[in-house]
Amino acid sequence: MTVSVPALIEQMLQPGFYPHTVTEPIQLIQTHISYVLLTGDYAYKVKKPMNFGFLDFSTLEKRQHFCTEELRLNQRGAGELYLEVLPITLADNQYHLGGTGEAVEYVLKMQQFPQESLFSALFEQGKLNETDLERLGQVVAEYHAKTETNDYIRTFGEVAQVREAFDENYEQTEKYVGGPQTQTQFDETKLYTDKFFADRTELFKSRIANNFIRECHGDLHLGNIALWHDKILLFDCIEFNEPFRFVDVMFDIAYAVMNLQAQQRQDLSNAYLNTYVEQTGDWEGLQVLPIYLSRQTYVRAKVTSFLLDDPGVPATVKEEAAKTAAEYYKLAWDYTKPRQGQLILMSGLSGSGKSTTAKLLSRELAAILIRSDAVRKHLAGVPLLERGGDDLYTAEMTEKTYARLLSLGITLANQGYTVILDAKYDKQQLRQEAIAQANKHQLKLQIIQCTAPLEVLQQRLRDRTGDIADATVDLLESQLNVAEPFTEEEKPYLKILDTTQPQQAQLKEVIRQ
Repeated sequence: MTVSVPALIEQMLQPGFYPHTVTEPIQLIQTHISYVLLTGDYAYKVKKPMNFGFLDFSTLEKRQHFCTEELRLNQRGAGELYLEVLPITLADNQYHLGGTGEAVEYVLKMQQFPQESLFSALFEQGKLNETDLERLGQVVAEYHAKTETNDYIRTFGEVAQVREAFDENYEQTEKYVGGPQTQTQFDETKLYTDKFFADRTELFKSRIANNFIRECHGDLHLGNIALWHDKILLFDCIEFNEPFRFVDVMFDIAYAVMNLQAQQRQDLSNAYLNTYVEQTGDWEGLQVLPIYLSRQTYVRAKVTSFLLDDPGVPATVKEEAAKTAAEYYKLAWDYTKPRQGQLILMSGLSGSGKSTTAKLLSRELAAILIRSDAVRKHLAGVPLLERGGDDLYTAEMTEKTYARLLSLGITLANQGYTVILDAKYDKQQLRQEAIAQANKHQLKLQIIQCTAPLEVLQQRLRDRTGDIADATVDLLESQLNVAEPFTEEEKPYLKILDTTQPQQAQLKEVIRQ
């Protein structure tokens, strides 16, 4: 079946239209809102004259405006890909790219890159690893740090604004109850978000007050992230709708977290999430993450369900769509279920393998990992990879660091997270305060002490590079002198790990407990 395309697109499929050599045949990719022509070195995007309410490209002026906006906004995450907006003119029934007459259309010119460099393609080929996701966490943290916020943008973080999209999702999917959605899941998912908005108004106010509502990407899933020329690029952000883009940074994060969890890769999802919150220091943001995970998942379910209404979609495709939608509805519901939080304290000298063990555990348990080194540097306003001065390690600063560490741990464990606090915990008072707080909040607590012979600790510290921890070999002796032994009251919580031995078997025992 041939699909008819406008005369302009017909001409854009001809090599002679372009002032540069092309790879033939020119490929045309159509979405419901644009035509994209792949010419080899460059891709050209033309917006369709559509008005869907949430998106309005119905006039030439609007298409020009949104082409310019797309160029501007995508300079932030993928400046190498977004080159320029060009007019298209018409003379003697021939369209011309970048002509001098009156423009009849506008086109966005982009650098073409191979589809196999998309994170989604790399994932499908089994080529994405934890290091890639840690890099992504750093890139997105840097991206958000540069995004704009102002009084107008912040209004989009108000409860009434945030919940509009949730309510719309429920209205648009009621008809799928009894199909891919179940009545129980529908009712309980909606009840959870209604209750969240009613009970957590102070949390939403704090997100606004602390500038976490920003001009974000708005559509940051694995298909809009590329690894090209060894650089991670965030492209194709939302240019056409402010409420989709003026969001909590946690909304932006939620999409790829959900993508990976939906594919049963909590290890990759955990690497991304933990790196992002460590880089930004926004551990409090994890309190709003569950509703955004639920929303991102629900939108996938909804959009997939829409295929069931399209008479042009074959029965086999509809069958597959119903199955996929059902999985997403269930996952959106799963995100709303209450979970039992717990605290795990890491303990041990510098170089004992605490952080390596903590990271392995966090991947296995989908736990939030909070390192004292990161907390300390965020409190002092010191960049994570910058070496701290003596003032960073005063008794007062250490006290502040442990207080914040424990406060974050209790807050998040109360929300149902497993939280690993990675610090020396070498003083009885610090450990006992954590035990007392965990007991007060009826949270399960474990202490894992990592040990290794002195010469191993020394060698590890000599070999350490590119880490946020500042400890050096010459500090080991003083650490040994001040470390306080575990009391009888602490021992029931304690598990000792020899980090010179294979860790998986030892960690299995910890996980089993």
